[in-house]
Amino acid sequence: MAWGGVTGGRWEWNSVMGWWLLLLAVAVYLVPAAEAACSAERVVIFNFGDSNSDTGGLSAGLGYIFPLPEGRVFFNRSTGRVCDGRLILDLLCESLNTSYLSPYLESLGSDFRNGANFAISGSTTQPRNQPFSLFIQVLQFFRFKSKSLELVAQGSKNLVNEEGFKNAIYMIDIGQNDLSAAFGSNASLDIAIAKIPSIIAEIKNAIKMLHDTGSRNFWIHNTGPLGCLPQKLALPRKNDTNLDPYGCLSALNIGAMEFNSQLSNLCDELRSEYTDSTIVYTDIYSIKYDLIANSTEYGFESPVMACCGYGGPPYNYNANITCGNSNCQVCSENLKYISWDGVHYSDAANTIVASKILSTEYSNPKLKFDYFCSS
Repeated sequence: MAWGGVTGGRWEWNSVMGWWLLLLAVAVYLVPAAEAACSAERVVIFNFGDSNSDTGGLSAGLGYIFPLPEGRVFFNRSTGRVCDGRLILDLLCESLNTSYLSPYLESLGSDFRNGANFAISGSTTQPRNQPFSLFIQVLQFFRFKSKSLELVAQGSKNLVNEEGFKNAIYMIDIGQNDLSAAFGSNASLDIAIAKIPSIIAEIKNAIKMLHDTGSRNFWIHNTGPLGCLPQKLALPRKNDTNLDPYGCLSALNIGAMEFNSQLSNLCDELRSEYTDSTIVYTDIYSIKYDLIANSTEYGFESPVMACCGYGGPPYNYNANITCGNSNCQVCSENLKYISWDGVHYSDAANTIVASKILSTEYSNPKLKFDYFCSS
């Protein structure tokens, strides 16, 4: 059944490279001539996270298949991404003119010259020793680094060397699943918020482990508005008194904002402690909430309804018949929807989110283009 849709198509980004230029990429987009002003080397990225940035890790690691319509908009095939097209991470790689990150667990066809992706769908920060927690992902990175340097010392050319690891961007985008679990079984807001410090502590530990072994450039994404996900909105509720003006669940969003506040404070703390490092905190929540609150201005239909799901309006989400099930209702491609499957954003929404990330207006610190050109 087709009742709406998402349109795809590659957004042309200008080519910029290097860690410092990452934060100023939108300046290059707006002023193409600036690209020639700075010299650049191959950018290296290591990403840690969950399904919001998983480029095929779960599929490779556990053999899960994500058939069409996953990947239908841009890749025109299944890629192991839980999206109709590109993730935010993919679009950021495009902005740097570097190839998409290969999953660490993918044994065939991987290219690790520009880094690796350790993100796995469903990942959390805790329990720490459960695959594929953030802690386990960092341990996988240590093995990757050790093996890479061993092979480089033996003469291998197409791997990251010591300098590449030192100058790489270390991205962390995790916490949504932890927060979702904290609200599980109808837990109160107070109970959910009480669990946040332990989540933050695991993220702090991951950054410390990476820093202690030479990582210096960190890019930390906070979590989006949990209460605006069709998956959460479709759960039974007594009434709509807990909905905000844009149809989102207020309690869940308050929890997400508290998580983000503590994550921001952690980044401030680590900047003071790690004076040899750059730690950028990016407010994904504000970007995504603005997208939902002003969906019509951005050209989107039904901001809290899934494109691929079951049940039709208002949310088109059923936990027992999720995207990929043969009974699903999948929207057509001539309209744009923010939510792809009730949990993950569409290629069209991710494109806008990525562009706002690159504007640096949602990041702390906000770094200027000419500063890095002269440094």
